[in-house]
Amino acid sequence: MQAVEAIQKALQELDRPKLQLLALSSVGIGLTYFLVWRRKAKKSIPLGDGWWGHGQQTLRDDNKIYPFKVETSEDEINDLHRRIDQMRYTEPLEDCGFQYGFNSNYLQKVVSYWRNQFDWKKQVAKLNEYPHFKTNIEGLDVHFVHVRAPHRPGQKVLPLMLVHGWPGSFFEFYKILPLLTDTKDDLAFEVICPSIPGYGFSEAPHKQGFCSLDAARIFLKLMERLGFNKFYLQGGDWGSLITTNMAQMKPQCVSGLHLNMLAVTKRGVGMLLSLIIGPYLPFLVGFTREDVRRLFPYFEKNVYDLLMESGYMHIQGTKPDTAGCGLNDSPVGLAAYILEKFSTWTDRKNRDLEDGDLEKKYSLDDLLTNVMIYWTTRSIIPSMRFYKENFKTNPQNRVDARTGIFVPMGHAAFPNELMHCPLPWARWRFKDIRSYSYMPRGGHFAAFEEPRLLAEDFVKFVRKVEGKKR
Repeated sequence: MQAVEAIQKALQELDRPKLQLLALSSVGIGLTYFLVWRRKAKKSIPLGDGWWGHGQQTLRDDNKIYPFKVETSEDEINDLHRRIDQMRYTEPLEDCGFQYGFNSNYLQKVVSYWRNQFDWKKQVAKLNEYPHFKTNIEGLDVHFVHVRAPHRPGQKVLPLMLVHGWPGSFFEFYKILPLLTDTKDDLAFEVICPSIPGYGFSEAPHKQGFCSLDAARIFLKLMERLGFNKFYLQGGDWGSLITTNMAQMKPQCVSGLHLNMLAVTKRGVGMLLSLIIGPYLPFLVGFTREDVRRLFPYFEKNVYDLLMESGYMHIQGTKPDTAGCGLNDSPVGLAAYILEKFSTWTDRKNRDLEDGDLEKKYSLDDLLTNVMIYWTTRSIIPSMRFYKENFKTNPQNRVDARTGIFVPMGHAAFPNELMHCPLPWARWRFKDIRSYSYMPRGGHFAAFEEPRLLAEDFVKFVRKVEGKKR
């Protein structure tokens, strides 16, 4: 970073004509670099196959789809309460807010609500308001929610898969589902919300190596089993990578890909030039003023802040089973670990507040329902393993990092997302961007926090792809 700062200082000392000449020359070099990369990029990823069940692969798959219902019991609830009652708390440091993690003073308030007011049976009934199913794919029982749109005259219904991330679940989409399925517009969606294997009610892989490419392949098989040969995809967090992989594997089946999180996976001359020139002459590298506001100072917003918020990733990407043991045994520890992310990833300014502003955007009932999905299914450890499986090798060397995405794509860029990807950077990978929106508010958990904003942007994207006007 010292080298970058030195170059920026030198640029500031140049007069404007010289700076423009240097910038234009640099952009030319960057364009050449990009064109060389583009020629080397692969067009698609082979679908392949896998087996993640116990033991040896069976000769014949069970292709049936079975109804599933979320259930609970008095024993499950009593066990939860017993463990909550045995929790030992440590006094927080003075005036630390959420800077050291979940503030234990506020944690006790959350846990008191959980123990004395939260009604898990009521929330189970809420979960069952939409139809749930399971089907076995590659040796795993894959769970999904399937919501059909009411049939209305003149309304076109399009299939859509929504994919969650960590530490979320299919429940993140419950507020956006009616906005997409039960609409009086000329456009509605039949929505499938699967649980990533190892998350929630989907069976965890029993063998090593299950990464986003395998999840993508399983979800493609799920859509095929449901009878869909053309569909839309939407995702954030791991869901953004999984749906992108789906588009790379079977682009002919993906009508459009809409993401609310974009990770910058390409490095090189082009990015370096945009970081050097962008703060001063953003138009030369395709940046807008909003890009400059979100990106710079780059080290503070995209290096330091990410280091401060990525400790969990290093643990889960290396020794998930060790850290997971305590979380799988302690419901309070699990809640603190998960809910801290719903505070900080919604807005990093929340780290300065004692309550993390957790209840500003979410209700405790909704937050604790997501925690209970992890707790009752004992899925925290397999969900954490997904990081290790994806980071076992350098992500830059994976086949999906070298494969372009050619399906129609849309991006909803929320201002409080963990990282910002400007449109010029997105174009390095996505070759057919139909919409790119600077969202007015919201963070990482877009469907959970701002369902209406996300639904409106998604529908706008689909209309552009379908050639429809409102």
